[in-house]
Amino acid sequence: MKPEYRPFVDELIELCIKEDIGDGDHTSLCCIPADEHGRMRLLCKQEGVIAGIEIAQIVLHRRDPEMHFEQVLQDGARVKPGDVAFYVSGRLRSLLQAERIVLNIMQRMSGVATQTAVYVKRLEGLHTKVLDTRKTTPGMRVLDKMAVKLGGGENHRMGLFDMILLKDNHIDFAGGIQKAITGAREYLKAHNKHLPIECEVRTLEDIDEVFAAGGVDRIMFDNFSPEMTRRAVEKVAGRCETESSGGITLETLREYAECGVDFISVGALTHQIRSLDMSLKACE
Repeated sequence: MKPEYRPFVDELIELCIKEDIGDGDHTSLCCIPADEHGRMRLLCKQEGVIAGIEIAQIVLHRRDPEMHFEQVLQDGARVKPGDVAFYVSGRLRSLLQAERIVLNIMQRMSGVATQTAVYVKRLEGLHTKVLDTRKTTPGMRVLDKMAVKLGGGENHRMGLFDMILLKDNHIDFAGGIQKAITGAREYLKAHNKHLPIECEVRTLEDIDEVFAAGGVDRIMFDNFSPEMTRRAVEKVAGRCETESSGGITLETLREYAECGVDFISVGALTHQIRSLDMSLKACE
């Protein structure tokens, strides 16, 4: 995990604990002795790419620092039904309180990683990279983006703070492409910031406006057809990075990549996923 992610993860875990446990796990408190110890295992029940083991360990140790965590698999590993990701032993009350939080996080992260791996596989042999977007579960963006990386994809910007991305609304409200780009460059200079600038284009003619303004690191082709994309890549001619976005599906992904774009951003990596089935159960 990147060090800058840790505060977000810690805050999310605290929220998960408050949400699930509230003023106490009264079910466990009423029937499980305080000093009773046990052991559990994380069992995979579907094929896919596992993600979130690192986060699970943090959750478990947050509930009880004395828990013993025995990791078997690494995040990003391909799994099949019957594979065990880890064993954990400690106080039963703590294990039961962490169980659903661990599963909710790992099932979703593994679903994202698994879906991403499918898209990455479709681009095999090409230089194009698949990117995630900001279409993430509110509050869980760091985990979603970690999962994309574990599935073999690449991260786009984390939020509105680490890249300037001039999209259609920004351009229209600013009064056009050149005004938007000029404003971005002046803003960065005035605030002594060093952020990449990406500009969305909606027509082939817009590309000329981008280069007339200058200073852009990447051009995004929004809702272009494959043929328009091919012509756009030729027009850019390697002068900056290129990205395709908008309505690109798994079925059309490779066709767009074969046009020569550097990146394809796909919202479905994080907003149209199926969680991977797994369980955390008692064992010897």
